[in-house]
Amino acid sequence: MTTAPRISGSGPRPGSIGSVVRPAIILTLLVGLLAAAAGMLLDGLPGLLGALVGTGIVVVFFGLGVVVLVGVTRLAPAASVLVALVTYTLKVLLVGLVFIGLFQSGAMETAIDAQWLGGTVIAATVAWLSAQVRTSMRARIPLYDLTPNDSPRHRRTGRSEPPGGASGSVSGANQAGAQ
Repeated sequence: MTTAPRISGSGPRPGSIGSVVRPAIILTLLVGLLAAAAGMLLDGLPGLLGALVGTGIVVVFFGLGVVVLVGVTRLAPAASVLVALVTYTLKVLLVGLVFIGLFQSGAMETAIDAQWLGGTVIAATVAWLSAQVRTSMRARIPLYDLTPNDSPRHRRTGRSEPPGGASGSVSGANQAGAQ
């Protein structure tokens, strides 16, 4: 067999869902709670609902996007860029459909403040992306996986002669000198 078995560590892998999503969710929820408190203080219940709905939209759409992308990366790493682009496009379309649905239902006129909704979506998106970029920049992801035989303890001595002794060239040179 030409491939060596992978050695798995006991801790979470750098590309696991939890290590990518947790900081983004925490920062996004913090921004959403601040926006909800400000919305409640400044515009009452419609401001609060606008901020909460905006935070929910960002957490659901970005969270599902990360889950899909991590799953595809594990199954078919070569397809991850294509899936990331398609997922991003679908997220933009679905967020647009959610906004259209909210406007057509009349919720944006009565129960939800549109300015708090839009402002919170923008602020929460910036928070999510900032946390994800920071997490990605600080992650220690190896360039390649070492097999057990590639570790420095198991490397060969670097001898240039083949196993089993010297090649026939040395003995051939001695014979030529004897003639």
